[in-house]
Amino acid sequence: MMVAAFRDRASRRADALIDDPFAGSVCEAEGYAVADAITGYWPSCELYVALRTAYLDAQIAKWTAAGRVGQVVLLGAGLDMRAWRLPEGARVPFFEVDAPASQAYKRERVATLQLPTDRPGPTYVSCDFERDDFLDRLQARGFDRSVPALFVWEGVTMYLSEGAIDGTLTRVARDTDSRSLMCFDFVGKRMASGDRLRRHNVESRELVDGLDEPMVWGTNDILPHLHGAGFRFTRVVSFDQLALYFTGSYQRDREFRFQSMALAGVDPPELV
Repeated sequence: MMVAAFRDRASRRADALIDDPFAGSVCEAEGYAVADAITGYWPSCELYVALRTAYLDAQIAKWTAAGRVGQVVLLGAGLDMRAWRLPEGARVPFFEVDAPASQAYKRERVATLQLPTDRPGPTYVSCDFERDDFLDRLQARGFDRSVPALFVWEGVTMYLSEGAIDGTLTRVARDTDSRSLMCFDFVGKRMASGDRLRRHNVESRELVDGLDEPMVWGTNDILPHLHGAGFRFTRVVSFDQLALYFTGSYQRDREFRFQSMALAGVDPPELV
């Protein structure tokens, strides 16, 4: 709900980087309250959510338009509405994989909305990443392993164990079409461990921990994990690089350098 609240606010800005007309409808007051609390520690959090959303939207548009992928999979989808708000939702299948309780809540909220009629919406796949095989569950719901897919893993890795992360990366790299791509965000090791952080970062982590979403994993170098999983193409983009690209600005005092985005594939696309 916090992410949906940030997306709603970011969409209503005069200089909006994203357009999510559904975010406010799937979010409740609690989401805005948590967003307000987080903003007190990280004023740039709304900007980061907007940048992350814009970047992932651009990846979906780029790789589907290029014919590189023919399916989109949202791992840990939460209140994501991409299948409904992006034009690609009318052209390629979208799958949403999430914990049963989160997915049930999301479906209840979506059922109350007036949605586009030019698309079927996402196929829902319930899964516990720590215990279930998400790929088997996807295939049982119509996912085609012979068709390359873009796996979007947004706002999830920091809350999973390293074993679950490496297992998920390996399953995508080794057991889907070699042209598949994976795009996800991750935090640095210090933020995940809480080691030698500034006081406001410690307090923000404590706030998140109190919501039963403790940060447990981070890394300063994602390449060993991607190599170990079997990926051969990698690209990592920092928060500052995203801000510079989408807004043309750089401000050192934004203090959001613990977040990065990674794009990875087994069969490398053209390097540009």
